[in-house]
Parts: sequence; C-alpha cells; structure tokens
Amino acid sequence: MRKLTLCLFPIFMASACWAEKRAVTPKGSPSGMPFSQGILSDGTLYVSGMVGRDATGKPPAQFEDEVKAALDSIGVVLKEAGMTFDDVVAVQVYLTDMELFPKLNAVYTTYFKEPRPARTTVGVAKLVGTFHIEITVTARK
Repeated sequence: MRKLTLCLFPIFMASACWAEKRAVTPKGSPSGMPFSQGILSDGTLYVSGMVGRDATGKPPAQFEDEVKAALDSIGVVLKEAGMTFDDVVAVQVYLTDMELFPKLNAVYTTYFKEPRPARTTVGVAKLVGTFHIEITVTARK
C-alpha cells in the first residue's frame, strides 16, 4: 500500500498544478474590462466587486436600490457559474458611509438565507464615481 501511495503522490500533486481556472462572464457583460467578473477555480467562484448601477450606469437615487442592483449583478455571475446565493460562503462589503449599515442589512437579508455567509463590512473613504457600496463574494458548490 505504501508503494502505491508513493507512486500516486506525484499524480495528485501534478493535478493540483493544473487546476481548473476559467473566467465567468455573463452574456451581455461589457467587454474590455481589465478584470474578470468572476473566476471559477476548483469549484470555488470568486466574484469581482460589484457596484449598484442603474440603467444609466450611475447609482440609483435610493441606497437600497443601489444595494439591490449590486446584489443582482452578483446573482447574474453566480447563475452563469451554475450557482445561487445559497452557495455563497463569504461576502465583503465596502461602504462609503457606515450610517447606511442598517439599510444594507435590510436588503442583504432578503438575498441570503440562514445560515448566512461569513461577512466583512469595511468603511471606505471613496469608491469609483459616486457609488456608496461595492460587494464581492466567494461561492462554493
């Protein structure tokens, strides 16, 4: 048995070096971005930070709508990878105003069921443009 284990060890190590890694880009996504919206590697999906854009590409007037738009964008990437919000294991939230935290939670809890993913929320001085929130997630099937 020990010889078999020693013989198979290099095969297992080699397969780890050639692990699956592919970009997850939903249809209709803007092209030419210097990053991938999602990367799927060995069954784990890493979703880039999403801001909440309206149809004009700007933040909606209401913060709650901005949160929904960001989470809906994440949902599109999850779906493209064959996942749902139930598969999310970690969430990182960046807020320009920590006073918005209760409003974030009111929307957030409608997307994530118990047990909710681990989450980090960080107050930041500024995000791109005039956005108030950016959210990134990690999901695993």
